[in-house]
Amino acid sequence: MTETEHARIEEAWADLVATARRTVADGLVVGTSGNVSVRVGDTVLVTPTGVPYDRLTPRDAVGVGLDGRQVLGELEPTSEVPMHLAVYRSTDAAAVVHTHAVHATAVSLLVDELPPVHYMTAALGGPVRVAPYALYGSDELAENMLRALHDRTACLLRNHGTVVHGATLAQAYDRTAQLEWMCRVWLTARSVPGHTPSLLSAGQLREAGEKLRGYGQPRQD
Repeated sequence: MTETEHARIEEAWADLVATARRTVADGLVVGTSGNVSVRVGDTVLVTPTGVPYDRLTPRDAVGVGLDGRQVLGELEPTSEVPMHLAVYRSTDAAAVVHTHAVHATAVSLLVDELPPVHYMTAALGGPVRVAPYALYGSDELAENMLRALHDRTACLLRNHGTVVHGATLAQAYDRTAQLEWMCRVWLTARSVPGHTPSLLSAGQLREAGEKLRGYGQPRQD
């Protein structure tokens, strides 16, 4: 590994640990549940299994190749490596965040798709699908997830949680937070007796998606 590659790995690992700690601080996971990964070239850095995120140090970096073989670190990688690698092999994602967020997991028990209650649905590619249940860490779960992610950047896992990917860790995390918020909004609205939540049409979502592509401050070069 060159000095430049080593520096990229160090920086990416620091960002990964910070993101993993944020999932705990923001209540998206409990304990060591959930996991985070980021791709650096052909190496995928992942959180290790069973280690509290506040204990992770720069020396604890864990990485696997796209074939699943561990190429970095002594700690055992998360059991959800098959799920993370399935995303990287099938999309141009550079980061994946998996959580057990309360409201999103609750929604996964109730419907096959999160109804489009808000225009931020468009930022995730459309209504978020629920992948059928499968044992955690299994190839079956990874396959179910990929089908639910088709043309989307997020999905729910039935009786399990969320999977969201992005071009950066910051984007993947932001999308995860938005998904949890939309699930909370839908659950809150549908709990009001005698009322049915208003939903956005496909046309309204397309319109929002087009506008969101230009969202944010213009880039300063």
